[in-house]
Amino acid sequence: MRFNKIAPLVFTLLILKCYAFAQDKYCIFFTDKKNVSYNPYEYLDKKAIERRIKHGISLYDSTDFPLNQQYVESVYHIADSVLIQSRWFNAVIVYASENKIEKIKNLSFVKNIELLPEYKSISASIDFDSGLSESEYEKLKNQTAGFQPEKFWDNNINGKGVRIAVFDLGFPTVDVSPAFEHIRKQNHIIKTYDFVKRKDNVYANGTHGTMVLSCIAGMVGEKKIGLATEAEFLLARTEYTTREPYSEEQNWLAAAEWADKNGADIINSSVGYSDCRYFVKDMTGKSFVARAANMAARKGILVINAAGNEGAGEWKTIITPADADSVLTIGAIDPTTNIRASFSSFGPTYDKRLKPNICAAGLVIVAAPTGLIESQGTSFSSPLVAGFAACALQCKPQLKAMELFSEIEKSGNLYPYYDYAHGYGVPQASYFIGDTKIKNIECPFEITRTDMAIEIKFKKMYIENELNTSNGLLYYHIENPEGYLYRYAVVSVYSEIPAEFSISNYKPGSTIRVRFDKWVQTFKIN
Repeated sequence: MRFNKIAPLVFTLLILKCYAFAQDKYCIFFTDKKNVSYNPYEYLDKKAIERRIKHGISLYDSTDFPLNQQYVESVYHIADSVLIQSRWFNAVIVYASENKIEKIKNLSFVKNIELLPEYKSISASIDFDSGLSESEYEKLKNQTAGFQPEKFWDNNINGKGVRIAVFDLGFPTVDVSPAFEHIRKQNHIIKTYDFVKRKDNVYANGTHGTMVLSCIAGMVGEKKIGLATEAEFLLARTEYTTREPYSEEQNWLAAAEWADKNGADIINSSVGYSDCRYFVKDMTGKSFVARAANMAARKGILVINAAGNEGAGEWKTIITPADADSVLTIGAIDPTTNIRASFSSFGPTYDKRLKPNICAAGLVIVAAPTGLIESQGTSFSSPLVAGFAACALQCKPQLKAMELFSEIEKSGNLYPYYDYAHGYGVPQASYFIGDTKIKNIECPFEITRTDMAIEIKFKKMYIENELNTSNGLLYYHIENPEGYLYRYAVVSVYSEIPAEFSISNYKPGSTIRVRFDKWVQTFKIN
């Protein structure tokens, strides 16, 4: 989702700031979980138990134990209110004044206290067109075409048996819309919860979640909007509709623990946080929500997150929790060009790690409460990949979460090439089906060095006979000795253009990688 600051609410911000001075929000971490009882067979869903066994995770991991309720009660008697209890963090989130926090600090079982920043006055904006022309039905097909979906469909792969948790603004009309009728008929909406209003009903509020869910499993008649039409779902509202309080990150943590308990295999999170509460230098995978996402991955859940829609603005880079190490981060491409969509956030993280990991279409047709509409954003690239991941897991159910993470990267159409705009490219179904045939011809280009530049030359026979059968895109990057890309680009190389391309302004000790069609070559610059 993209969030924009709005000037007219300055007065409201000042009021909230004064309120926060008197009563702030804190995360109280406890030292231990002594004297608690825990039965995993009563607490965890059967699928959650199966996932732990598969990943070799103890059913008696202390992070699943409940909190010591005497500790909680003691804090509650001092604090103004207890909002969230986190088993994973062994912590409670409370509202309290500075004086009361000083008293809580002196409790013998309190390990640490972290101040959690509170409200900022901003507004959410989701842009889309209200009509759907005939030509846009072709876009519906194109948004999944890059995945080679027929490879899954021909083998009856549709996400069956995989449970996906979706965190978003709300899911209005999912309980009545024809686009989700097949899900309802099969009772595949397993549980729902609104972490904002603390109730089960999620079929209200912002429409964003409805559109996101359609990109995983929606259908229009017999036409599929997403790939995982037979998956099961846990629907969680974690976001506010018209403002973005920091409690959304705490809701994310609570929803992740809920999803874990209820047997999620995958979390799709088309939400994220950037300049409204952080600086670019904070994008190192250490934010509160990034830590929650990494913990979910430790529990054997594949966490998939949109990279963000900041590419055309001042921020530009990946947002959190997409900056977390163990999160599969998804960038957006224009499916008509296969190149990064201008709005898509790009990497690397501030500490120079590869993000996004892969990419998918970000200009899409979605099912909204009003019907089919055209929309755009990495918010929709992420659920498209979540549907793909469910199908991949159905193909190879033995894969653990981080193994699946790695295999999805390897399935990218650019792999082993990568860059900070596309990651390893669009994941391919053929990789998981075992159908990875490559043309039986030699590499069509060679890399040589002159005094002035690195030259990429295409072989005459390939130019004459083969080039027009590819998409004509040549990718290259230049990597410094520390493994960081300081330059990368995509170049159109059609037959009417000279069959030679030069790369200059490189540094000694760097490595150049070139990817064209199915071939990747590496050239070390001495």
